[in-house]
Amino acid sequence: MSAESIVIKHHTKNIQGTVQLTGSKSESNRALIIRSLSNGLVEIQNLSEAADTVTLEAALKLAENAGQENTLIDIGPAGTAMRFLTSYLNLIPGKFTLTGTERMQQRPIGILVDALKDLGAEIHYQNKVGFPPLLIEGGMYQSKDQVTIKGDISSQYISSLLLVAANLEKGLKLEIEGELTSKPYVSMTLAMLKECGIESEFSTNSIQINPQAYQSTTIYVEPDWSAASYWYAIVALAQNAHIVLPGLKENSLQGDFAIIEIMSHFGVNSTFKSDGLHLEKSDLQSDKTLFDFKECPDLAQTIVVIAAALKKEVSFTGLETLKIKETDRIAALQTEIAKFGAALIADGNVYHLKTEKVHDPGNLKFATYEDHRMAMAFAPLALVFDQICIEDPQVVEKSYPDFWKHLSNQNFDLLT
Repeated sequence: MSAESIVIKHHTKNIQGTVQLTGSKSESNRALIIRSLSNGLVEIQNLSEAADTVTLEAALKLAENAGQENTLIDIGPAGTAMRFLTSYLNLIPGKFTLTGTERMQQRPIGILVDALKDLGAEIHYQNKVGFPPLLIEGGMYQSKDQVTIKGDISSQYISSLLLVAANLEKGLKLEIEGELTSKPYVSMTLAMLKECGIESEFSTNSIQINPQAYQSTTIYVEPDWSAASYWYAIVALAQNAHIVLPGLKENSLQGDFAIIEIMSHFGVNSTFKSDGLHLEKSDLQSDKTLFDFKECPDLAQTIVVIAAALKKEVSFTGLETLKIKETDRIAALQTEIAKFGAALIADGNVYHLKTEKVHDPGNLKFATYEDHRMAMAFAPLALVFDQICIEDPQVVEKSYPDFWKHLSNQNFDLLT
C-alpha cells in the first residue's frame, strides 16, 4: 500500500473470523543467520514475509557472493538486520560497508561494535562514532574468547554475538553486566541454536558457547506473536469478538507470548484448540494497575493505546529501550494519544497513563513516525471512534505486510 494515508472505519464493531499470520520476524531473522553459518545443513520453513526478513535474506546473499572489493550493504530501516550483520560480516572474507536509513544512522551500535573489537574484529565508523555506517573487514582473527556486555541494552546485541559464537575459532564466553533486558529473546536465540545442534551453557550472568558444528535440521518458524498482539487489541476494543489464529504454539519461544497474560486483564480470553488459538471478548475486569514490559517491549505501544481507549488509569515500567527503536516510541505515544485526550506521564522509570479527558474529537489523524508498530497499534481505534486516519500506512510492510488486507477481511472499511 503506497497511499499517503488511510481512513479506517468499522460499522458493526463486531469481529469474527480466522486470520493466518505470517511467520515470526524474530525467529525468521535468527534462522537466516543460522542457515548461512551452517554450510547448507539447516533449512527453513514458513519464513516471514516481513520486509525486514526479506531485506536480511537479500543482504546475506550479497555478502556470500561478495569478492574482495568493498561491498555496500544497505539494510534500510531493518534494525535487526543491522545488529545481526554487524557480527556476521566479520566471519566472511571481504570488506563491507554496512549502512541504513537516516534514522538507522541515529540508532546506537557502539556497545556491540566494542564487544566485537574486543574479540578481534576490524570495524571502523564511517561517520559518527558509535553509529552506522560501519566499515567491516571480514575474515577476523579472534584474539580472545571472552567479552563483557551490558544486560540492560537491546537484547539484539547479545543475540548477534551468540549467533556467531559457535563459528568462532575459540568460541565465546559472554559475561552479562547487570540485569538482562528482554531475556526471552536471548532464550529464543539459544533454543533455536540448540535445535540445530549448537549447545550452550546459560547461568545467571554468563553464556558459554564452544566451537562446534551444526547438525542437519529444518527450522519451522512459528507465526508471529507480535502480529497476534494487534488482534488481541481488536478483540479488546470490539463490542463482540471471536478470532482464531492458527499455528501459534502454547509453548512458544517468542517473548511476545506474554500478550496472553497481559490481555487477560483487558477482557480477552485465550484458548488453544486443535484449529488454533481462539481469542474471545470477555466482560471480566481486572484491577491490575502496573504492567512491566522489560521482557516484551514490542507490546508496549499496543497496550498503552488499548488502555487509553478503554479509559484505564494504569502505569507501565520496562520502557527504557523504546527510545532507541524505529523512533522514540515513548515520545511518539505521548504525542499521538494526546490527540484524543490521554496523557502518558513519566515518573522516573514509571509511566502513568491519565485518561479522565479521553474523548472523540473527530477527524483523528495519527502519525506513524516511520514505525510499523505505531500504525498497527493505533489502527484498532477504529472500533472505538467513528473513524480514524493513519498516515504512511505502508510502514506495516516492515513486519506484517498483510495487515491491511487482514483488516479488510474482517470488515474494516479502508479508504485511501
